[in-house]
Amino acid sequence: MADLFVCLTFDHDNVSGSISRGAVTPTAISRGDFGIVAVPRILKLLASHDIPTTWFIPGHTIESYPSCVAAVQRGGHEIGHHGWTHRVPATLSPEEEERELLRGIESIERLTGQRPRGYRSPAWDLSPVTIELLLKHGFAYDSSMMGHDYSPYQTRTADHVALLEPMRFGADTPLVEMPISWSLDDFPVFEYANRPNGILPGNMNARLAVENWINEFRYMKKHESWGVLTYTFHPHVIGRGHRMFMLEHMIEVLKTEGAKFVTMETALAEYRARYPHGVSLRGG
Repeated sequence: MADLFVCLTFDHDNVSGSISRGAVTPTAISRGDFGIVAVPRILKLLASHDIPTTWFIPGHTIESYPSCVAAVQRGGHEIGHHGWTHRVPATLSPEEEERELLRGIESIERLTGQRPRGYRSPAWDLSPVTIELLLKHGFAYDSSMMGHDYSPYQTRTADHVALLEPMRFGADTPLVEMPISWSLDDFPVFEYANRPNGILPGNMNARLAVENWINEFRYMKKHESWGVLTYTFHPHVIGRGHRMFMLEHMIEVLKTEGAKFVTMETALAEYRARYPHGVSLRGG
């Protein structure tokens, strides 16, 4: 029987994403506040299906919305690191990035009593030193990159990337990548945003989006005997009523078709058991 694992993950940003872009008007803040409404809905749905999930939570959310994050913790879900602010690591100095990392660790430790094992970069844009910092501070996996769709793999450091030269791949590291994709993220398809460099239209039909997401699992089922598929949601986005119907429908279909819903830590353990020497993407 195939082992087809699905990780439902939630980036519990609330207002941190808006603040990181300088959007601090009452209306901008209220969009993030909708997470207060959405989180109980999501947790109730997950509990009704007995599904464990992983929540990547910025320290800013942990310290600004203690009741929300406490409910996630009580639900038994894994809590991973998602920065302290929602600033993009690639825009920070190495010193600033490490301070963000440490402050986020401290927030999670106060909430859970333990250090986080997983990290997801705000906006999915790592800096050249992120992987080294994650290794330095004891992380087991990252979930910010897109080099595979159905398999975790080993991260690399010190790739040489130049416009007029072939890629020179750096060394594999012990840090495992749990890959994601913009095509399996609720924010681009659902969230309207008017930004200086353009408009993100959002507001797509939820029924059409879920058809894409279900078919991604079906392709894995058809062609792979083992795999991990990761979906990324944001409570203040997915928690709208019609999208909750969509999420429930997706869960029901995937369960019927053989998906095993697990946390990212559990998926990591399954990967290491299956591939004790890791999967390398160095040079294809």
